[in-house]
Order: sequence, then C-alpha cells, then structure tokens
Amino acid sequence: MLSGKTALITGSTSGIGLGIAEQFAKAGANIILNGMGDSVEIEATRARLAARYPVKVRFNGADMSRPDTIEAMFVAIAAEFDGVDILVNNAGIQFVAPVDEFPTAKWDAILAINLTSAFHTTRLALPHMKKQQWGRIIQIASAHALVASPYKSAYVAAKHGIAGLTKTVALEVAEQGITVNAVCPGYVWTPLVEKQIPETAIARGMTEDEVIQNVLLTAQPTKKFVTVEQVAALANFLASQEAASITGAVIPMDGGWTAH
Repeated sequence: MLSGKTALITGSTSGIGLGIAEQFAKAGANIILNGMGDSVEIEATRARLAARYPVKVRFNGADMSRPDTIEAMFVAIAAEFDGVDILVNNAGIQFVAPVDEFPTAKWDAILAINLTSAFHTTRLALPHMKKQQWGRIIQIASAHALVASPYKSAYVAAKHGIAGLTKTVALEVAEQGITVNAVCPGYVWTPLVEKQIPETAIARGMTEDEVIQNVLLTAQPTKKFVTVEQVAALANFLASQEAASITGAVIPMDGGWTAH
C-alpha cells in the first residue's frame, strides 16, 4: 500500500512512534526512525524491522528541540531517499506541575519538542511533497489538543497548538495532493504515560493506583487504555489513498473522553 514511499516518524524508538513505524514498514514504506534511548537498543530495533520487512530502515538521532539538527536530518534523508513522503510528528515530552510552580526550562522544552519541532519538520518536508503532488502529514496530538487537565499547562498549550497548525497547513496544501491530520489519543499505555503517573501522584497527593483509576481512566468512558496498535492502525489508514479526502481533521481516539 505504501510501497516506494519514505516515512519519517519522530519519537519512534519506543511507544506509539515505534508502533507506527512497524505498521508503515509492513505496508511497504522505507522508514526513518528518530528518537532518544540506548544506542544498542535502538540499533537492535532498527535491525529487527529491517530483517522483518523488505524495506530500508534508518535511524537519525536529530534532537527535536534543535532546528539545526532537524535540518541536517532532512539533508541526510534527501541524499538517500530524495525526500519525505509521509511525516509523522510524534516526538513529545511531559512534565506535570501547577502553573505557578512550573519550571520555565520545562515549559520551553515541552513547547520546543511537542510543537515547534512539528513546524520545522513540516516546513522542511513540504517542498518535496509539493514537487511530488502527494504527501501525508500526521500529527500525533492528544485528547489534550481538545480539552484541558490541571497541572499540564505546557503540554495542553502545545497540543492545542498542534491542532491549529494541522488545520492551517491542511488549508494551505489542500489542492496539492497533501493531507494533514491530527490523531488525538486518550491515555495510551506507553513509557511517557507510565512515567507521568508518579509525577501526577505527587502533584495531586494520591497513590499511583488512584491516579490510574481516578485521574487517567476516569476520563475515558471505556475505562480502558488506548493501545499503540490502535493508534498505528489509524495512522496507517490516514497515510493511504483511501483517506485522500480526509484533511484538516483533528480526530479523537479517546474512548469517549471528549464526548462529555
């Protein structure tokens, strides 16, 4: 389905991003992984995907908080693959604290990685997509692109920004065969969510189990975490030709959370 396409997935060394990379590789796309982690583990992940699927799998460790390394990554991709056909902006970090106690360095880092990096990757991916008259940009946003939660001012601000960026770019490129959409998952069981549970417990004065039951899953009427596989399947559909008329959409995938 995606044979001959090249997909860059930021934040794809684990969690949602890795799940999407696997779906795209299965569909025939060449893959550029990006993210942080142990170099040995990352290489093992890259080699596993390359062995399992008949596609090229590369890793680029560009720091998504630095425009210069993002630009260098696109230069490297263009040298081997000509450009990026499918861009998934998935990189993200989280920090939880009351706004009047929120460290300014954490605010800056969250906005840089969760929002500004998507601006840079988008502006760098579009010239090739426009030349080809085909492209897919998929933002992995969050239910927090649509609603807010206490103690997450930077994350909520960044994800609301991603929703606005998605709609704006979709309108700009609507006649050029390029779609731009945002997937807004509720709580997905990933290392990021697992990490924020103790932070939220401290911020709210709760046990970790109370955070899971009374903070996270209480927001989702299904009382179930969204799975990585479900998010990856939706991203795979949005990359397909069957989804060519879906653009500018901010799509909840949250077990009914934002239906309240």
